[in-house]
Amino acid sequence: MTTRNRLLVLVAAVVALAAVATASVLHAAARADRRNEAHAGGPRVTAGRVTLPAEATEAPRRLVFRNMAWGPHRDELTTVPAGRPDAPRTASGVKCLRFYASSGTAICLRAERGAMQDTYTARVLDSRLEEKAHYALPGIPSRARVSPSGRYAAWTVFVGGDSYAGTNFSTRAAIVDTRTGHLTPTLEDFRVVKDGRTYRAADINFWGITFAADDRHFYATLATHGKTYLVRGDLRTRTLTTVHQNVECPSLSPDGTRIAYKKRVKGLSADAPWRLYVLDLRTLRETPLAETRSVDDQAVWSDAHTLTYALPGDYGADLYTVPGDGTGAPHRLTKAAVSPAYL
Repeated sequence: MTTRNRLLVLVAAVVALAAVATASVLHAAARADRRNEAHAGGPRVTAGRVTLPAEATEAPRRLVFRNMAWGPHRDELTTVPAGRPDAPRTASGVKCLRFYASSGTAICLRAERGAMQDTYTARVLDSRLEEKAHYALPGIPSRARVSPSGRYAAWTVFVGGDSYAGTNFSTRAAIVDTRTGHLTPTLEDFRVVKDGRTYRAADINFWGITFAADDRHFYATLATHGKTYLVRGDLRTRTLTTVHQNVECPSLSPDGTRIAYKKRVKGLSADAPWRLYVLDLRTLRETPLAETRSVDDQAVWSDAHTLTYALPGDYGADLYTVPGDGTGAPHRLTKAAVSPAYL
């Protein structure tokens, strides 16, 4: 091939690559534009003022969640009356991947978009959704919780690089005192008591924290050697004690007597292995709930008798409810929503 022909081939290749790059940019821009357009039939969402009550009032309860509907308010925290979940949504302008709130304190796990890659932060918000503190996260957000008093906030993220993990995921679960700012970056710093003895293992992982009302105790998931356990944590003694096996993503009932959780059930598909259960902490009796689909979420007690959780939907996720005593049937609460908190 002559030098002239080589140059012609080089120029053609450069032009082709430039055309592909331009088409990719235009396609991405068009896709972003479509995401910002409200779709017909979707929830009605308008901008407004969203606040989190710091204490119980006579006003009707509110439901706050991440709005998943396409349009300019996608991913923003939105609110509706708890008794009218399909009412028009009021959007706050605050975007979160995961969210929870209680007693005027919220935790918002969000992505910080970067030129090369995204990073993630946990932001503690006050009752006006204004930032009180923020913390860098070592991985992708998964779970978020706030204690009933609003004093403690917790989060779980997926992390990579742990040598024991192989192709499996590993996690970090953290707790922050929102009054003092003291951060426990990982529960792996706590002493684990399993079967009455101190337990150590290189593959320990924790996730899915849920708090008791006493601002001292909490529950979480412990995973080690291919098994999961419900553990009861103590913030004063910095201990975690195993309670029950095959428990993931626990959620403590308002009266502190029951744990709702997802249980890996034998014989189900490896892609959808979980069913919702409730564990009586006094008797350790398990009750399967009426939801027969696999739930990969940390459910929320909407009241003393009902659980709310997310399942995949047309917009990414919808919220459902089911009675917490094994009776009844699941019911779709609202579509295009995730990370609910009742206030």
